[in-house]
Amino acid sequence: MEKKKTAIILGATGLTGGLLLQELLKDERFNKIILFSRSSVKLSNPKIEEHLIYLFELENYKYLFKGDVVFCCIGSTQKKTPNNETYKKVDFGIPVTAAKLAKENSISTFIVVSALGANAESKFFYNKTKGEMENAVLQQNIPETYILRPSLISGEREEKRPFEFAWKQVIKLANFIMLGPLKKFRSIPAATIAIAMKILLLKPYSAKIIESETIKKIAKEARP
Repeated sequence: MEKKKTAIILGATGLTGGLLLQELLKDERFNKIILFSRSSVKLSNPKIEEHLIYLFELENYKYLFKGDVVFCCIGSTQKKTPNNETYKKVDFGIPVTAAKLAKENSISTFIVVSALGANAESKFFYNKTKGEMENAVLQQNIPETYILRPSLISGEREEKRPFEFAWKQVIKLANFIMLGPLKKFRSIPAATIAIAMKILLLKPYSAKIIESETIKKIAKEARP
């Protein structure tokens, strides 16, 4: 009988992390899902072990950071976090600290959501920060490390944003006209990313950095 798995999720209160949590809860191969968040997911399930913490001090919880895989779905935007120092603490500091804890606790799989265009040499702060995060995560040499680079993430969010309906129509039109080399810029559903993240743990992939169109391919092949 296959050993049941324990997963750690960072960012389960966000769009992608929340959908990933739902995927794992209904999968019998997982018997424990450890959450580290600043706020509760407000779900009652015997699989969930939830720790409400100050994520900038994640290193203080090494003794709780134990499992088979770490899924890191932490991320902000410069609009939500305009202060560059705080933004870097979120998008660089938390994922890298999580990767270091995974390495120290011999967790063999680390899967993190980055972004299309991540590049440590970029002149753009957002892309540069994501690229630096990727490099620092890879330096931990965790055996199965996967960095996902989705394009614009689509999905229903709990928070209602102004002009959201109009923006969705723009995205649909853009997806329609983006052909050939532009396909990689098409939006990607958060649910697709969540499915691909789970599949990468259960079925190892050859590449460590996985671009948006490949994320879609992995998720599609997983569907019955």
